[in-house]
Amino acid sequence: MPIKTVGFIGLGVMGASMAAHLMDGGYDLIVYNRTRIKAEPLLSRGAKWADTPAEVAAQSDVVVTIVGYPRDVEEVYLGENGILTTKKGGCVVDMTTSSPMLAKRIYEAAKAKGIAALDAPVSGGDIGARKAQLVIMVGGDREAFDALQPVFNLLGRTIRYFGGAGAGQYTKMVNQIAIASGMIGVAEAVAFAKKAGLNATEVIETISGGAAASWSLSNLAPRMVRGDVAPGFFIKHIIKDMKIALECAEEMHLEMPGLTLAKRLYDQLAARGMEDCGTQAIVQWYLKQ
Repeated sequence: MPIKTVGFIGLGVMGASMAAHLMDGGYDLIVYNRTRIKAEPLLSRGAKWADTPAEVAAQSDVVVTIVGYPRDVEEVYLGENGILTTKKGGCVVDMTTSSPMLAKRIYEAAKAKGIAALDAPVSGGDIGARKAQLVIMVGGDREAFDALQPVFNLLGRTIRYFGGAGAGQYTKMVNQIAIASGMIGVAEAVAFAKKAGLNATEVIETISGGAAASWSLSNLAPRMVRGDVAPGFFIKHIIKDMKIALECAEEMHLEMPGLTLAKRLYDQLAARGMEDCGTQAIVQWYLKQ
């Protein structure tokens, strides 16, 4: 499948950097975002604007999406002006963290129109997106995955195929479960260090070289210490992901007390008006009790 033009929908905290990498890689870029102002940096570099997802799809060999919620994914693909109303052949790739069931619906709808569809959620947040070091977890047809390797290689450092439609989303749920529960441990460690009167920055630097090492400890704990709650990944989005994971777990008859607790704490922060803060803001639950 020759790829010359890539459509990109969703230019948020991660999407804007990802789309820029595709331009840097030599692809012609057509973009859509609900607020056009977020597209201006790309438009100034030569990207082309489209007024609807359908317009993006009509002009693109491949369409990549990374939007907010499953309802947004459904609208972008299956809505009145959605991608599948105009797309002719080629491939669509949803990199939003969304519902595995919705990924399967989109796959079937796309297949009926002769379009390959991949669910390819990512991990790595704003840092991974800026550095093109995302972890990309892919479900769908293997042939489509192989054809999209040049695109994925511009966005991530760990790219793996996991099986049929929905497999990428299930894998991302595994990732989010580990992150959400692990974030409680990181936040409690930072809060404990502060309450004990230690230099929390030095403590983090020290334990990051031992068995406690994790991405969250190295990248988000320093933000916790500084009181930096700027979003690399929004609290409202981790809540969305935890809800999906818990729904999947219920279908599997699997109890998940750690994830349930993490969601309860994040729900309390959202109730305080912190839903647009980064996930590292969970430390505030401990420091402002």
